[in-house]
Amino acid sequence: MKRLTQKFYQWFYSTMFYRYLFFVVFFLSAIINGFLVESFFLYPLYIISVILLGIGFVDKSYRFLFLSGTLVVMSRIFLTPEPLPTIETALLHWFTYVIIMFISVGLMRNVILSRKHKDELISALINSLDSRDPYTAFHSKNVAHYAKRIGKEMKMSEYQCEALFVGGLLHDIGKIGVPERILTKPGRLSDEEYQFIQKHPRIGYETLKHITTFKKNGVLDMVKYHHERLDGRGYPNGLFGDEIPFVAKVIAIADSFDAMTSKRVYRKDIGLDYAVDELQKNKGTQFDPYITDSLLSILEREGEEFIRLL
Repeated sequence: MKRLTQKFYQWFYSTMFYRYLFFVVFFLSAIINGFLVESFFLYPLYIISVILLGIGFVDKSYRFLFLSGTLVVMSRIFLTPEPLPTIETALLHWFTYVIIMFISVGLMRNVILSRKHKDELISALINSLDSRDPYTAFHSKNVAHYAKRIGKEMKMSEYQCEALFVGGLLHDIGKIGVPERILTKPGRLSDEEYQFIQKHPRIGYETLKHITTFKKNGVLDMVKYHHERLDGRGYPNGLFGDEIPFVAKVIAIADSFDAMTSKRVYRKDIGLDYAVDELQKNKGTQFDPYITDSLLSILEREGEEFIRLL
């Protein structure tokens, strides 16, 4: 059921879905009113057609939309089994339908603009976080790419893979509340400093929890639980096994893999071979076995290229 719901949201926010739906409704209304039913007028189908036209073809030119909307009106006038309307009535139909279509265009463009602003906000947050620590400047982007690739390897839907990418970008956003002296400290952290670091999943969750989209697509779970471990030794809640959301487990392994294969302020990168050994050693205790095997499969095929492609 959850996968079906995610698939629905993926299609719901796709203009291609509305394009297909427009053609289905338009041809259905033309066929029913023009050829099959002579005494029953399905005028609402034509109205639905122009609404779907405006949403599905929102990226097209006004000329295209105008001509397509006019085609729907002409079908409404000439294919319905009733006497031809007067010029005034025909113009009224045309004006009404075209106005409805352009209202749909305007609403859809506002939705697209809102999504663009959300993407820009994510980029701004990530840039502000990464700029505080030059040694982890690309960490969030790396984790996002790794998580998405792992999702694809496990045959997760495109919607889920995109959510993993966003979750990877934002998983460490709570570190905005961590002092730079701790983030960039070259030596071992004190117990007090480590406890402060452990607060960043909760800080990140509190920062983003009011964004409804992030709750629906699992990003909040990724931010809050990406440091949990299967054996219960993680933080902030010490969850065990299946108590940890699956998407958070994906981010956890992508996060650890990038940490092992990137240079840090306190050490150089430790190499791919060592990272593979660590993944195998901690499979089933720190990392989910299925997700670990998926990442190992990618590394077996691509090796160093998997890292260099970023």
